[in-house]
Amino acid sequence: MNDIRRRTALAALLATPFAGHAQGSRLDRITVAAWNKPITEMTPLLVDEDKGFYKAQGIDLQFLPGAGSADALRNILSGQADVAFSDPLTFFSALDKGEKLRAIYDIYPQNVFNVVSLVSSGITRPAQLKGRKIGVYSLASGTRQGLQVLLHSAGLTEADVTVVVTGLLNFAPLMQGQVDATAATDTGLLIGRRRGLPDVNVMEVGKFLPMSSDLFVVREEVYQARRGALQRFLRGYRDAAAWMIAKPQEAAQLAAKRAIDGTDPALNLEIIKLRNAATVSELTRRDGLGTLDVATLQAAADTYRKLGLIGKPLDVRKVVSADLLPGRAGQPG
Repeated sequence: MNDIRRRTALAALLATPFAGHAQGSRLDRITVAAWNKPITEMTPLLVDEDKGFYKAQGIDLQFLPGAGSADALRNILSGQADVAFSDPLTFFSALDKGEKLRAIYDIYPQNVFNVVSLVSSGITRPAQLKGRKIGVYSLASGTRQGLQVLLHSAGLTEADVTVVVTGLLNFAPLMQGQVDATAATDTGLLIGRRRGLPDVNVMEVGKFLPMSSDLFVVREEVYQARRGALQRFLRGYRDAAAWMIAKPQEAAQLAAKRAIDGTDPALNLEIIKLRNAATVSELTRRDGLGTLDVATLQAAADTYRKLGLIGKPLDVRKVVSADLLPGRAGQPG
């Protein structure tokens, strides 16, 4: 089978989810605690009523909205959810405080954060941020973490700049000269450009610290007690993510139906393409979607400790597990 036929067959397969779970059988409920409301970039978690990826695996998927990764982790620690959609630093910070957690799937192996400046500022390197005013979404956001990483790469700290809280997706302070640069995500930059942001210089944090942006995290107790349900949830998510990669236009149309920010299918498609790009890496192309890159996560944990964001050394190998991933030894592909 040539490459074109293989891709066509894959798309056809993903368009009709695998009906491997007998109708009428009891579904296992899995509640995912998200870091936000149901937005377009979370489409793989929103379309089971339409596509049935999770029901095909015997999973009744529930979506619990939140306000940041810390909120998502609080929701699993309190027992309100089974799985948290969390950035690595929030995961590391909880471990640092003694929580018993485990990462089981790498949602976005690519680092999606950046620092943006107007071309007229001449800021093209992290060292040039010294003495400048830099915007972040909030002091508890991943944009601030990304800024800290960039500063660290140039031997700087936050003491060398003035950090200004500008709010989510807010490029107005940059355009009005209230800040010299602003930290953002790839989707934030996309929306900013659609709203009239002029030519900008973009410093991608991933070029300085290539690491995951988000993981699926569970309590150790849940990892031990609900292995079968978690395995099937991950197969459902893997299939949903693969469908979104194979059929981004269909995903954009369904986001218009299911996501609270999905009113513009054309914008949905651009956001989905960015998230598709963040979903894959050389490692996932070789070993499958969701594969956890222990080496880059360890490098991130070590960097965050140098920045003072976590206090104790962390051996990442002890808190991540690949054994629930689809296609691993003893698991269906």
